[in-house]
Amino acid sequence: MADTPDFSDLTALYVNCSLKHEARDSHTMKLINRSAGIMRSVGVNVDIVHALGHRIGVGMVKDTTEIGDDRDDWPALQERVMAADILVIGTPIWLGVPSSVSALVIERMYAYSGDRNDKGQYLYYGKAGGCIVTGNEDGVKACSKIVLYALQHIGYTIPPQADCGWIGEAGPGPSYGDVIEGADAPAGYDNEFTNKNTTIMTWNLMHLGRMLRDGGGFPALGNQPAHWQEVANATQFEPDPV
Repeated sequence: MADTPDFSDLTALYVNCSLKHEARDSHTMKLINRSAGIMRSVGVNVDIVHALGHRIGVGMVKDTTEIGDDRDDWPALQERVMAADILVIGTPIWLGVPSSVSALVIERMYAYSGDRNDKGQYLYYGKAGGCIVTGNEDGVKACSKIVLYALQHIGYTIPPQADCGWIGEAGPGPSYGDVIEGADAPAGYDNEFTNKNTTIMTWNLMHLGRMLRDGGGFPALGNQPAHWQEVANATQFEPDPV
């Protein structure tokens, strides 16, 4: 791929919101690793966080030690969020929706919604967002729309085909990456649909990250909260009479 853009100055953060306390036990981590491997192969600096490997307090505040917790790892994790051009949230499906851990991560990010970037925009403008989902029940698209809506709402830019996932048969059965006796590959590893969408999502995130960085982020016109009124006044129009 001689015409591959230079991605070596981009950083991607994957946050695994599995309910498994050990990353090695997480099926979602295995699909994250496939996407992260593509990014690493073309020079992206990849950072991966296993959320339950940290103490993340509950609350719509920047630091929950300020409301009584004896420890909160989120402020340090927020620094890793802000250092990344690309953010990918990975979550399993539980009861048809993303994990409670993914909701917690997004809530803690939302606590910074009052902050602004150096252009006066909401803090996460100029960053690309995506979503990875795994599970044994239907719900990849339903979970993706929840996560991707939340990311765009707080300022992330979402590229085309910004999600990927794998689900096994409905009901109890092997999860992504489980070894199946007699099978040629672990569960899901040879699934063409999953592999195709994972590849496309990953490349679209890198392309968007490249465009946003090269373009200096998202244009700052009409989207600075402190100046919305003056922009609105300057662009007012008279509606057609009924």
